[in-house]
Parts: sequence; C-alpha cells; structure tokens
Amino acid sequence: MSENIDKQHELGKLIERYSGKDGVHPTTIPSLFLIHESIITEPISRVNETSFCLIVQGEKEVWLGEECFRYGSGHYIVASVDLPVTGQVIKASADSPYLALKIEFAASEILEVLSATDIQSGHRKNAKRAMFISEVEPFLLDAVIRLAALLDNPKHIPILAPLFKKEILYWVLQGPHGEALEQMALEGSNAIRIRNVIEHIMNNYEKSFRIEDLAEIANMSVASFHRHFKEVTAMSPIQFQKQLRLQEARRLLLAESSDVGDVAFRVGYESQSQFSREYSRMFGFSPRADINRLRENYI
Repeated sequence: MSENIDKQHELGKLIERYSGKDGVHPTTIPSLFLIHESIITEPISRVNETSFCLIVQGEKEVWLGEECFRYGSGHYIVASVDLPVTGQVIKASADSPYLALKIEFAASEILEVLSATDIQSGHRKNAKRAMFISEVEPFLLDAVIRLAALLDNPKHIPILAPLFKKEILYWVLQGPHGEALEQMALEGSNAIRIRNVIEHIMNNYEKSFRIEDLAEIANMSVASFHRHFKEVTAMSPIQFQKQLRLQEARRLLLAESSDVGDVAFRVGYESQSQFSREYSRMFGFSPRADINRLRENYI
C-alpha cells in the first residue's frame, strides 16, 4: 500500500508539472488529459466521453441520473460509453489540489485488446452500468505512470504510447468491473445494442422519438429495451434526452448570448415555460439567472 502511495505521489508531481494551472489540459500524448483544480468546484454538467480517469489527489462526485459516484485518491472511474453526467470536485485546496489523469478510448481499442487475449466473452449477458469505480492496483498504476512519463520523453510517444494505453485497457478489463467494459465492444451484446441507441439519441437529441422506435434500433422488445437502457445509463431514454437537451441549451446560452425562447426551440422544446421549469430543476436557477451568475463568476 505504501508503495502505491509513493507511486501516486510521483504521478501527482508529473501532473502538476505539466498542468500548472486549474483546468483540463490536453497533452502531447493523444487522448491523454491532465486535470488540476485548486478549489472546490461548482457542479458541472457535461457529456462524459468514453474514458478512464484516475484520481491521484483530492475527491470528486459524479452524478449519473440519480446515482452518485464518489471517488478519491487511488481510485479510478471508467465510463464505457458517452454519458451525460454532473461532476463536482469536492476536496481540493491551493496546498493540496485535486489532481487527476484522463485517458479517452474507443470501442475499437477495447476490441483490439480483447482479440489478443483469452478473456472469455458472453454476448448474451445482461447489460451492466456503463460507469464504475475501482481501486487502482499496482500493475495498472505502473502502466499509467509509464504512459504519463512519456511527456518527459516525447520522441518515444508515437511508438510507446499506444502500447501503454493497450496495457491500461488490458488491466481494466482484467479488473473487477472489466465485463462492463468488455460488453461495450462485443458485437451482438445487449450492451452494444444500447450503445447504438445512445449514439442515435445523442445525434438526434432535439427530435422527438417513440420508445418503440428506439427498441427497434436495439432489436429488443420495448420492455427489454427499457430495462437494459436504464441498467446501462441509470436513466430512462426520456431522462437521458432531457439531460442532453438542457446541457446543450446551457452551452448555447453561455456561448452565443441567445434568447431563451430561441434556445429552447433549438434544443427541441415546444414550450419555453416547460424548458425554464426543467432547466431550473436541473441547474438550480432559471436560465437567465444561471447564465448571468456563470458569466459574473467564471468569465
């Protein structure tokens, strides 16, 4: 355990060296991001990409629907499909900032690792939650450190970074929740059918849909589709769509200073009053009050 703590300290120093200030920082290693926060943040709603995120210092909460994931130093969280979430750093200070490392990946990369291993696949298994937390094990931590250390030796990145990333995915697949990640890459699995529907909703979030049509995309009965969708996302399809719409509305209001009614229409609402009610319920403020507050405090 003390060895793990020493390695996390080593990784934390590296993150601080290459991040420098608060925020999410892309790196010269493709799909690798470093995260640094010196204050407790307000809840931030966004679409969380398919990714692996390891916390080295501090703590964070992530809400997926009504389910809360809380994790801290020495733990990692995996999202096996893109998901609308609300996250908040809940433990951080100038002296001891929140430090984390995120690696984005694709289903094809999972499949590539699976094809080179003897991990047993089960296509017909029930879909599992597309987000999970685990304690980092020494061999996984070693692989993460080797990947991040390439920032000190950039000439080796093109050859070694893909290999270390594969090793990281391999150890996650071998971990206690590896099956949830595996299922998102296996053609014909219930999980990948739900992933296909998630992609459809994300690409058409502003449009109305019938549950029967989504079930047809998944090639499932309505009852089976609804059950599997909620198991994967912790939300119903309607709740999932609503979160996407409201997150995009907030982005548009911040970026474009658009009229509230116009934005409501653009993200798929027919009623501005309904939009304002649901926006207030999700973000805690009316659209105008929320955007004014954010601009005053953060822009």
